[in-house]
Amino acid sequence: MLLFIARRLVWAGVLAVVITLVTFVIFFMVPNNGATLRVGRGSLARSLQTQFSLQGSLPEQYAKFVGHLLNGDFGRSTRTRDQASDVIRNALPVTASLIIGGTLMFLLIAIPIGILSALRPRSRLDKASMVFVLIGVSVHPVWLAFVFSYVFGAKLHWFPVGDYCNFFADPHDHCGGAVDWARHMMLPWLTYAFLFAALYARMLRASIIELLDDDFVRTAYAKGAGSARVIRKHVLPNAVLPMVAMLGMDIGVAFAGSLFIESAYGLPGIGQLLYASATASDLPVVMGVMIVVSIAVAFCTVFADVVACILDPRTNLRSSRDRSAERMLRKKRVGVPARATPTT
Repeated sequence: MLLFIARRLVWAGVLAVVITLVTFVIFFMVPNNGATLRVGRGSLARSLQTQFSLQGSLPEQYAKFVGHLLNGDFGRSTRTRDQASDVIRNALPVTASLIIGGTLMFLLIAIPIGILSALRPRSRLDKASMVFVLIGVSVHPVWLAFVFSYVFGAKLHWFPVGDYCNFFADPHDHCGGAVDWARHMMLPWLTYAFLFAALYARMLRASIIELLDDDFVRTAYAKGAGSARVIRKHVLPNAVLPMVAMLGMDIGVAFAGSLFIESAYGLPGIGQLLYASATASDLPVVMGVMIVVSIAVAFCTVFADVVACILDPRTNLRSSRDRSAERMLRKKRVGVPARATPTT
């Protein structure tokens, strides 16, 4: 397992280097061409180069660029005149709370629906979940946010619409504390959860139905285990493994979806910051957001792989067996004598 984790961390480190290299090429080499100068952004690119003190050969410039990144220096925002790292640091907790809270909410919705629809296939609940899936994969998050805001905010007055409350602010303030924070985040969480819950519910349903026909489940029933124990001890631990892997792959989709949700609800997160900075040609903030989000996605994917390996140690065992089989095959190929050619 430690070898598997080490390999994934090395992969994440290599990917981080590639991300910084691509970012360096995009922001410090491409903006100097004639087309960029004609649209008036050449001065922005030169200003960004001045902030990073990029002089000398390309390897030296790249080394200085990486040095600034390691110190958390993305330059100064041309829109707010603040440090780009401070601007990103203020917006990052909002997006993190949206993604983490929305993920917990859609898991609370998807897991019960997936289990019940798998245990009762072709029932009314199963058919209703299929309709839920079709709506969830087809609807746009902005449209869904408008519907939720109108129904639960304007009509029923269950939750406030728009604005954001600081979790760590004084609860006695107008908008502060855990309660106000959760009430203002409830509609964004519901919007986020609706987009993912349908797909994950059907994925869990398919995994459970497939596992119920496996030999180890039939053996557990033959030994006298009850249905609840079989589902809890044998089926669910194996059924959630594809969901863990999919969570790691959907991190990038989650950041993309947060851009629309934050814009619809007016949340000051990374998505809203990226949109405002891109429209204002705020290159330091755009560059910083790209680097932070890309590296965060890479390491979240590694974290999901590590969790999947912990939940299913057979992953590391299978990889070890595959490597052993490859070594044995190479030895056999080396040890096989050359076929003699027949003589006449």
